[in-house]
Amino acid sequence: MSRKSRAAAAAVAPVLEPVVLDLPTFADLPVDIDAEVEEDNAKPSSVVKTAYKKRYAERAASVGLGKVAQRSCWDWLAQELAAECLDGSKISIVRFLALLDANGVDHSRWQNRSKGWEGRLRMTGRLALQKVVAANGHLKTTEGAELEAPTDWVAKHTH
Repeated sequence: MSRKSRAAAAAVAPVLEPVVLDLPTFADLPVDIDAEVEEDNAKPSSVVKTAYKKRYAERAASVGLGKVAQRSCWDWLAQELAAECLDGSKISIVRFLALLDANGVDHSRWQNRSKGWEGRLRMTGRLALQKVVAANGHLKTTEGAELEAPTDWVAKHTH
């Protein structure tokens, strides 16, 4: 096509307005985030980025889960840890450490008792436990039972 033809074709082609669909997004959905979780998420100087904490809380609240689920990613391992280690909405450090021991995770150097140590222990312990469970394909409970990890969870956490 010559230059004249292109110019004529461009001049003749109608300009279409873009179609904008007003579809709701995840952010538009009404969620009932626990007030205590929202207050904790707003605190400065956290190791976890505020965007992640907000995403966890919104995801859990959108399906009707409460404070415990709103504080974690609520994947398979988080649910098993909650079942094994929570006293109400607080973690039992004794049971958590026993679970780490049952799975062969060395936690001896994580006993820093400065402000916020429980949260750091929980997060560090979960990450170490995640690697072990993904490699073994199961989570050992403190009673000796082996809970088989879902295949998709193992695939996601195997590095």
